Amino acid sequence: MNSTMTIKFTTSQDIRSLQIILDKTGLFPSEMLPEMLREYISQGYLASDNLHEVWLTCFDDGNPIGFCYAKKEALTDAAWNMLAIAVDPDVQGRGFGTVLVQELEAFLCSASQYILLAETSGVESFELTRKFYHKAGYFKVGQIPDFWALGDDKVIFCKKLQSNDETY
Repeated sequence: MNSTMTIKFTTSQDIRSLQIILDKTGLFPSEMLPEMLREYISQGYLASDNLHEVWLTCFDDGNPIGFCYAKKEALTDAAWNMLAIAVDPDVQGRGFGTVLVQELEAFLCSASQYILLAETSGVESFELTRKFYHKAGYFKVGQIPDFWALGDDKVIFCKKLQSNDETY
């Protein structure tokens, strides 16, 4: 079966579908989402004079099946942190997450932004997540022991978006 994938800036109409995805993935409590999106949506999605966050929603045949969220790091010229990425477990492994990240990277490059961080857990259950970032061209640049909880390290990945130098 062929499907049509599209990625657009997140709107208020996407919130309920994205909450269902959050409930399925357990990434964070879905009731947090409307508040997280409130300022972003009220600014008309992208205030070009004050670009500080980006929300993208991925659709498969018109149905929201995933999203990603990145925010500019405070006190930096052009460094961003991808704080969330989630794809409906029913369609994971079909490349939607990869395309979401690629679209985010392309958007940030077009806005002259040059670094994207991704932080995740160091526990065994997040091994596939860490492999995902590595496969997408991110390099592990740090690890903070017991950050999330005792025995749960924060693992930090980074990708230079506008440089041919891919090493750290």
